[in-house]
Amino acid sequence: MATKKFNYNEAIQSIEQILERFRNEELDVDTLSEEVKRATTLIASCRERLTKVEEEVNKILDAE
Repeated sequence: MATKKFNYNEAIQSIEQILERFRNEELDVDTLSEEVKRATTLIASCRERLTKVEEEVNKILDAE
């Protein structure tokens, strides 16, 4: 299955939608595992992006 590339805001929005569906008990057993995997992948992507941005900001601040 191909993974769609999300920008940070889209990823956060998707995670929030999954959480909302989970909280409202809208996820059945058949889709729960798939949605948890999807959320985990999105969270990892967000963490990676935040780390990259933090490193870039630190480089800029160190250069000044």
